[in-house]
Amino acid sequence: MVQIDRSGDPLGDILNGKPAQTRPGWLVQLPLPFWAVAFLLLIMPLIANNFWLFQVFGWSFILGMIALSLMFLAGYGGMVSLIQMSVAGLAGYMVAILGTSGMAEISLNWPWWLNIPVAIGIAALFGTIVGALAVRTEGIYTIMITLAVAAAFFYFTRQNYGIFNGYTGFNRVLPPPLFGVNWRDPVPFYYLTLGCAALSLAAVTYVARSPFGLALQGVRDGPRRMAALGFNVTAHRIAAYTFASVIAAVGGILLVWQNSQISPGTVGIPVVIDILVIAVVGGVKRPIGPFIGAVIYVLLRTFSPDVLTAFGLSTERFKTLIGLGFVLIVFFSPDGVLGLWERWQARRHKRRDPLGDGGTP
Repeated sequence: MVQIDRSGDPLGDILNGKPAQTRPGWLVQLPLPFWAVAFLLLIMPLIANNFWLFQVFGWSFILGMIALSLMFLAGYGGMVSLIQMSVAGLAGYMVAILGTSGMAEISLNWPWWLNIPVAIGIAALFGTIVGALAVRTEGIYTIMITLAVAAAFFYFTRQNYGIFNGYTGFNRVLPPPLFGVNWRDPVPFYYLTLGCAALSLAAVTYVARSPFGLALQGVRDGPRRMAALGFNVTAHRIAAYTFASVIAAVGGILLVWQNSQISPGTVGIPVVIDILVIAVVGGVKRPIGPFIGAVIYVLLRTFSPDVLTAFGLSTERFKTLIGLGFVLIVFFSPDGVLGLWERWQARRHKRRDPLGDGGTP
């Protein structure tokens, strides 16, 4: 068999028949700063107040999960999908409809161990069906199809009163009191969102290094060559939508529990675009990127009104600051904040070792 030298390239690994198990374990590759950040997050309730735990960190973890589902599709599959917030919103709606809420006339009061898995399953099925339509297109056409579906879903929820309760939506959608814990209290909710975010990050990292993930990246880099090798390109892409939809669905349920309500505004077009902004700002080449972008977005979203007020400007212009930040980051680094960090690291190493060989002349 002819060996093709494409070291470090997923498609090259597949062409050379290199199994995923021969690659170094990703836990071993984690740098020391990662473990330092992980330890800091674990003890954060000892440092931060309830506002930071619930509103800033909790919201960042949730938005990061939804943006992570977009990053998985875009970064590893080469598919930019704008339905991830719609998938998350559908899961939130299903929890309100199938479980308990302030709208007793509509909610079915199913137990949590039934309504949560069913809600995730329905949202994943929705994402899979849309993905089956979108994967047959490329580039701008994929974006337009998913954006059209997101817009249609928004208007449907707003106009449907029998199931989605129209413009009002659902209130008093609360997490179940498992183990006697009120999961909307700041500290329990912080650890709940942190745990779900960590599991999502670990799942994406593992799948990206699995045979399926390597094949998906091969499909991204050379779909015709992968098809010639016998891989089902369409099936891999649709499966990627299913996997990403599960992550987005979990994030959507957490988002509804945080706000204790859901309405059409939760799945509106501005929010759909915000998820794209979060993923791009953080960086779509690394799974940690969406969480970095989410923290930046939440900080701007939370504190930009105070900055505008200090300068005597209207607080309604906070989107301007977010837009300017997005433009600046993308202008200086198409790879997002992680791209800036990697280039800074490369320049620092180059200054330390200008010859590129450890300083040996």
